[in-house]
This record gives sequence, structure tokens and C-alpha cells, in this order.
Amino acid sequence: MRKDFDNWNIKKKATHNSGPRPYYHEREVWWCSLGVNIGSEQDGTGENFDRPVVIFKSFNKELFMAVALTGKRKTGKYYLPVGFIDGREATAILSQVRLVDAKRLIKKITVLDEQVFTKLKTALQAVLFGSTSCLLPCCQGGEAEAICNSSILDR
Repeated sequence: MRKDFDNWNIKKKATHNSGPRPYYHEREVWWCSLGVNIGSEQDGTGENFDRPVVIFKSFNKELFMAVALTGKRKTGKYYLPVGFIDGREATAILSQVRLVDAKRLIKKITVLDEQVFTKLKTALQAVLFGSTSCLLPCCQGGEAEAICNSSILDR
């Protein structure tokens, strides 16, 4: 698949030089200009090279950690269904976590339910750090796969 690095570079320069950063908080879901990336890194789509992300850790008013979402229902240890976002069933891609500057934020979509957000943080902890101290009964020793293989909406 051919990637449009040239147009992304134009958009990236404009984003870098844009005005003030929007205010954001943890648990929020935003359209975020992720751009065109290398290899299997998650790309944005469309004119803004964007896709929805969940802000799961704010460091300051400029930087946060985000996890990319997809509009496709996916299962497995690197995926976690998070419910309907912007009219589509969304899944968090646990392997697509990155540090993001707030200048990339385009538009706030919603705020993730607290219970879903707690499950997302626990799943990320298990995937990223191999934690065995999961707080959720479904995790059975902290495995993210236990969360991902059962629907949040069924609980």
C-alpha cells in the first residue's frame, strides 16, 4: 500500500505551527491527527490523517499518552472493545500506544465510561508491563487476553 508521506508532511507542518493547544483530560476520546507512519504503526486516515484516540495519561498541558482506536470489532490479547464511539463500535488497539502532543487533537468526541476506562488501563498495564496484579476479576492473574476475549458491554 502506497503511503502519502508528502501530503502528511504539509499537514504536519501546519499542525506544528497551529495556534494554542486545546484543553483535554484523561478518559476523553478525540479525533487526533496521527499522520502517516512507518511500517505497521497505526496511521490516521482521510484529509486530516486522523483517527480516534483515548487519552489515558496526561503528563502536562502539552503531552499525553494515547491509545489508538479502530472502528472494527477485533479480538485477541492486543484488542479491547470499548463500546460505541461516534456511532461506530470501537476497539482499543493496545499495541498502538504513543506519546502525543496536544496540537494533534482535532475534535473531542466523548468521554469514556469510568468502568470501561479502568478496564482499558488494566489491560494496558498487563500488555505493556506483564502485570500479574490485575484488579479485575475477569483477568485471572492480570492477562489482558482475559479482558479482551469477553465483551465489556456484557458485564
